[in-house]
Amino acid sequence: MVLIKRQTIRDYGKGLAVVVLLLVIWECAALIINNNYILPTLGEIAEVLLHPFEPVLGGESLVANTLVSLKEVLSGFFIAAALAIPLGLLIGWSSEVQAYLNPAIQLLRPIPPIAWMPFAIAWFGIGINSILFIIVLGAFFPILINTVDGVLSIRIRWIEVAEMFHATTPEKLRTVVFPGALPRIWTGLRVSFAIAWMCVVAAEMLPGTTAGLGFLIMYAYNLGQLDVIGAGMVIIGIIGLGADMLFREGHARFFAWEGKE
Repeated sequence: MVLIKRQTIRDYGKGLAVVVLLLVIWECAALIINNNYILPTLGEIAEVLLHPFEPVLGGESLVANTLVSLKEVLSGFFIAAALAIPLGLLIGWSSEVQAYLNPAIQLLRPIPPIAWMPFAIAWFGIGINSILFIIVLGAFFPILINTVDGVLSIRIRWIEVAEMFHATTPEKLRTVVFPGALPRIWTGLRVSFAIAWMCVVAAEMLPGTTAGLGFLIMYAYNLGQLDVIGAGMVIIGIIGLGADMLFREGHARFFAWEGKE
């Protein structure tokens, strides 16, 4: 089974021209500045990337740090989804629940997850629990809002058909509302994963963190090793691009019916 269609790859390939242009500009600027403590060349960054299993700056390898970050991101992402999707279905279905919860949601949603870092350390201490808290916070609201919007976008006649067959509320939620809201939920998951990636990098810069791409970037910054920082950024970008391609392909493959009568 092909995960990503050739057309999707070709569409992303068109954007490579812009990426190449940006890389050329980067390389020209690095050669002009001629100071790798300000802007490393692409060759210096590539040198780090070409040895992904070797220890970096006396610590873990690029691969090991990447796996740590991926584990944290996926854990926080799935926890956020498990919390946000049922709550979003409930809020979208019940105007009474929405009236009670919407003000609190709109109050908390604009607060950047990074602003919660002092509270995360105070509540959960230094370590994985604080990192997961930040990731869950960042990933939670995009899924929640899109789930609510998905429920609210359900066609009334779909509900009416279910009622004609005397479906109970749980049956309507399971057979009509949840499947009908899935395209919007999928969009929320796509946005949420990207935010979770950003959150993990920031959260891994917390004091006491010993592994992960965020830790590696901050440690390299303290040592003035911008080539390592650049390598970490490249890995983050590649994983983010790959995840976005999978989500887009999944939407095109499983929800082609969206918008059709």
